[in-house]
Amino acid sequence: MSAKNAAANPENVEQAAGGCLYLVGTPIGNLEDITLRALRILKEADQIACEDTRHTQKLLTHYDIHKPLVSYHEHNEMTRAPELVLEMEQGAKIALVSDAGMPLVSDPGHRLVTLCLRHKIPVVPIPGPSALLASLSASGLPNEEFLFIGFLPARGGERRRALEQLRIEDRTLIFYEAPHRIAETVADAREILGDRPACLAREVTKLHEEFLRGKLSEIAASLEKRPARGEITLLIGAAEASDVSLRGDSAQSLAARVEELMHQAKLDRKEALKLAAKERGLTRRAAYDALVNERGAEVSGEE
Repeated sequence: MSAKNAAANPENVEQAAGGCLYLVGTPIGNLEDITLRALRILKEADQIACEDTRHTQKLLTHYDIHKPLVSYHEHNEMTRAPELVLEMEQGAKIALVSDAGMPLVSDPGHRLVTLCLRHKIPVVPIPGPSALLASLSASGLPNEEFLFIGFLPARGGERRRALEQLRIEDRTLIFYEAPHRIAETVADAREILGDRPACLAREVTKLHEEFLRGKLSEIAASLEKRPARGEITLLIGAAEASDVSLRGDSAQSLAARVEELMHQAKLDRKEALKLAAKERGLTRRAAYDALVNERGAEVSGEE
């Protein structure tokens, strides 16, 4: 069977003689949250590549799986990816796992996948748990459309600029955040996005699983009383229809809005104009022309 035909049929790929890469979803907390297929692949793989060999070993020990482990993380993937590809070209079947959830979702692995595809090595996803989907399903927020951001920048100024770019998003926003930054992130989100409905999901599927639901201001108040710990997913819903402040005052001039964005979100003039144009449904060129015309009108008025 050709590699092309095998790649089109995952079941045949698992039986093929050549090497391949499996992307195996693993539990995000509760060890029972793993599929029968994932367990079979881990047992049949020639090698398991993982972020932390000690962490993965606990899972394997629980299910009495004994396979060679090799570390694959953000600090060594530049050199480790070619090494693994070479082994797969020689016929090895390698399973890639992250510490929790699906590989590549806010975790390393993209370099390895693209390298496999370049070398015509089949890549087979073995679906499993996902913190963002589990949190979304229980959040109580609209889930028809959502935007997964992952981790926001750690630095305050960069984080605020990133949030500013999301001001006019009307889809549910999903973030991962570290416990020592979550209070600042919620405060920044409330100030920049408005007091939107939100949900803070903590330690999902684990012993101390908790969901805080309410306005961002209410979640902020809860965090002041009791700081959050553990793995955190923050979900933020769309702005209320009555909250016109998110898009700025409709009577506000484009120039004034650009200045406001530059001051509030610490954007440079080009970034602020781009965002103001997006808010008003203008192309960047049209926004630039409008800005020039406004300035011209101001000069004429002064004269």
